Amino acid sequence: MCLYLCVFLNSSMPRNVEIKARVSNLKEMTDKAQVLANDVGTVIQQEDTFFKVPNGRLKLRKLDNEPGVLIQYDRDDQLGPKLSNFNIARVEDVEAMKTVLSAALGVRGTVKKSRQLIIFEQTKIHLDQVEGLGEFIELEVILRDDQTEEEGHLIVRDIMKTLGISNDDLLDCAYMDMLSNA
Repeated sequence: MCLYLCVFLNSSMPRNVEIKARVSNLKEMTDKAQVLANDVGTVIQQEDTFFKVPNGRLKLRKLDNEPGVLIQYDRDDQLGPKLSNFNIARVEDVEAMKTVLSAALGVRGTVKKSRQLIIFEQTKIHLDQVEGLGEFIELEVILRDDQTEEEGHLIVRDIMKTLGISNDDLLDCAYMDMLSNA
């Protein structure tokens, strides 16, 4: 669980700068990310249930053999690095929470993925195999309170260059949006 929550504990207002891109060869991209971070990372099976909300997005993340997390976030749908403001809470009983939120808000949809998480400095590198969509990489630069959004953009661009992520491969929306539009 610390993979999700520990990186946010030192921030008064959690925010990150992130990108999502399609990859043609996940193994090759994984190898590059592992060399960059000098770490093999951790593979996590995730199931995200998205709920119908009037503002931003709300998802309940179910993790294998760990407590889940409830994540609310606001992020513009645009190509390239973008700021995401979010709130996150640990959930001990994911199924009960899912029942309550489903009844109160309604379910928008579900995203299932296998994620390899690699931490490089203040960046979470997600190498994802998403059911029904394919293979992707996400970079999330967790901003410290003293860092600007522009600093996050520079870090993302630098890692994109190092990993060989092209602007042409960048995506502007969440996996849930992609599944809804498929």
